[in-house]
Amino acid sequence: MSNPVFNNSAIFGEPKRGRSAVQDSRGPAVQDTVISGQAGVQAATLEQMYGAPTATTRETKRLTYDDVIVKTGGLLALLVVVAAVTWTLAPQLWVFGAIVGLVLGLVNAFKREPSPLLITLYAVAQGVFLGGISAFYESFYDGVVGQAVLATVAVFATSLVLFRSGKVRVTPKFQKFLLIGMVGYLVFSLLNIVLMFVMPSGDFGPLRGGWLGVAVGLVAVGLAAMSLIVDFDSIKRGVEGGAPAKFAWSAAFGLLVTLIWLYLELLRLLAILRGDN
Repeated sequence: MSNPVFNNSAIFGEPKRGRSAVQDSRGPAVQDTVISGQAGVQAATLEQMYGAPTATTRETKRLTYDDVIVKTGGLLALLVVVAAVTWTLAPQLWVFGAIVGLVLGLVNAFKREPSPLLITLYAVAQGVFLGGISAFYESFYDGVVGQAVLATVAVFATSLVLFRSGKVRVTPKFQKFLLIGMVGYLVFSLLNIVLMFVMPSGDFGPLRGGWLGVAVGLVAVGLAAMSLIVDFDSIKRGVEGGAPAKFAWSAAFGLLVTLIWLYLELLRLLAILRGDN
């Protein structure tokens, strides 16, 4: 599929067929006049375009890294503000935020066209969830939230540097390994949840306590870091492929989902290391 910006362009789009493709029945002289007139119009149009200022990304409406950074930063800022308010005023609402966030996350994940409103509401819901759950962890493990935030920033920055350096590339083998790891981790997590109702043992479940929990947490953080690298690669392909600017919302949403997962895994891992589990 070609870029829609070029398709809608009078210069780079496919030539219109129909009237220009039909032979004029008024004779060679008239045809020559029409052709000459068309050539003159095209030449004038080209000259005008070459003389015009360079088009900005706003005018071309193509996806740029700046678009992704601005929208991701805005969503993160909104999430942090909502989380801070929830932490202070109503941390018990974290369950409501978790449910609404899950529903909106699924809706946004399966939508073909990004919805800025639904993505923004997702950030708000996740802010409620993270604010409440963070307050809960902080009440038991003083300072753990700040450590988890710093660790999240560190993992994000490291993943970005490795991706930009070219030392880590998203190859088919890389993606296959990540897929297997994600499926395995999902099955493990579901099993742990089931066992929590059968064999109550601590706050993290029978399979997420002690050194086993630490090992699983490190694996989960590694998978989240790999997911970030895949996100970076997807954004790069979107920018280089000339995707429409509106998909900056999709890119920001994808990064937000991965960052939230990474933060939760680091929060749980640090809590395990500092607790008795």
